[in-house]
Amino acid sequence: MFEYPEDLKYTNSHEYVRLEENIATVGITAFAIDQLGDIVFLDLPEVGAAVEKGQTFGTIESVKAVEDIYSPVTGTVIESNKALVDEPENIVNDPYGNSWLLKVSIDNLQEIETAMSATEYRSKVEGA
Repeated sequence: MFEYPEDLKYTNSHEYVRLEENIATVGITAFAIDQLGDIVFLDLPEVGAAVEKGQTFGTIESVKAVEDIYSPVTGTVIESNKALVDEPENIVNDPYGNSWLLKVSIDNLQEIETAMSATEYRSKVEGA
């Protein structure tokens, strides 16, 4: 069983969002990381880049596959986790803490309302 913090919102494509006022911290879930296996490469946008809800903003590569990462919100990247880009294998250590991917200044806070709660996400991935 994986941890799904209650203070986060989750997407069907396995990203999470932690909302603090109009700043979204975006990452990928422990479930997604487990499914990918050993992470070997991470590509993230630069600060100032625009991201759009439902659109690809980067890729994550493991020994098994290369997967797109989708933005759960529309806005502007204000921070990108460069430490994780330099050492992508560390994403497994703290997916909901130090292993976040982006911080985004959100254009429309209502977009997050369609995301799943921790309970809904847990049911989706664990069939509970």
